[in-house]
Amino acid sequence: MAFFQKTNDTAADHPMIDLRDVNKYYKTAVGDFHALNSVDLQIGAGEFVSIIGKSGSGKTTLLNMITGIDIPSNGEVWVNNTAVHKLSENKMARWRGKNLGVVFQFFQLLPMISVVENIMLPMDFCRTYPMRERHERAMQLLELVELADHAHKLPTALSGGQQQRVAIARALANDPPVIIADEPTGNLDSKTAESVFTLFNDLVAKGKTIIIVTHDSALAKRAHRTALIADGEIVNEYVAKAMPTLSQDQMLWATRNANLQHYEAGALIFSEGSNADTFHIVSKGTVDVVLPRPDQSDVIALQLGPGKFFGEIAFFHGRKRRASVRASENTSVETLVLGYDQLNELLNQSEATREALHQMADKHEDENQARRGGSQ
Repeated sequence: MAFFQKTNDTAADHPMIDLRDVNKYYKTAVGDFHALNSVDLQIGAGEFVSIIGKSGSGKTTLLNMITGIDIPSNGEVWVNNTAVHKLSENKMARWRGKNLGVVFQFFQLLPMISVVENIMLPMDFCRTYPMRERHERAMQLLELVELADHAHKLPTALSGGQQQRVAIARALANDPPVIIADEPTGNLDSKTAESVFTLFNDLVAKGKTIIIVTHDSALAKRAHRTALIADGEIVNEYVAKAMPTLSQDQMLWATRNANLQHYEAGALIFSEGSNADTFHIVSKGTVDVVLPRPDQSDVIALQLGPGKFFGEIAFFHGRKRRASVRASENTSVETLVLGYDQLNELLNQSEATREALHQMADKHEDENQARRGGSQ
């Protein structure tokens, strides 16, 4: 009996989870409430992604789209190559049982049956394993979460942390490719939360795709990626990386106002000495910052990948480009572009971000001068 099957290698062709322009409206007494607003989110197989946001920001609605508990008003939701938004109610439950493991904040174990029987329930429902193998598999999963000695106890005899580990074992019962965890450490002390998070990392190493919703920003940062949701919209993760001192509302403003620019491999983005009026955040690929040197060949001063930015030197130093920037030869590039007027408007709302960018501009200007050999 295979303990974990290899998940389909969808990362190269299709994301494991793909939300395409998803909108969700709920009817209320005062009119339609726009819970999700044009959400695009792609998560590759084997990724560990945390979702954070304020209460009411749309986190639960987003999870409900992925799990098929609710369907979008418009847009598409694909999970493991299945169009979840098109599944009938009859097919949805069986599909969910085989493809998703869900871990809840309050465990939701059945209190009147034993721990091992709780883990066997999803296998019984989906008939994913022969009946004679189900108990053995449940015991293997309890070994994985270090609770085999408690297999025949009732859940109420276990601590909160132990119950959460049982809930994770139950989520793994049918060997789903995707694990969804909604505030799984919200009711746990810090030491127990750490052990749960370590277990998630181990599962990712075995090929599982894990999405965790959490209010714990320290834990969230330890995932591969963090998706920040505010007012039903996904904040661009590269905006958040480039300017982490912005508030959530300010990051959302930048996400809404930035224009996406595409450059083919090797294309010149701008040249040294040209007038400057745009600030760029790299969202895909790698750019080369190129410094001309008198009587010598040009030098690639540095390369910038996703989440890095350029254009800040000219913003603070004379509005002339201080270097040339081009897409690297082996990759196309996408950048999120804010005009200097937009950047100034944003920085007027965040003195901490203005100061951080100014310090970076001064540092990079000094480094560029050093690389040129001190020439002007």
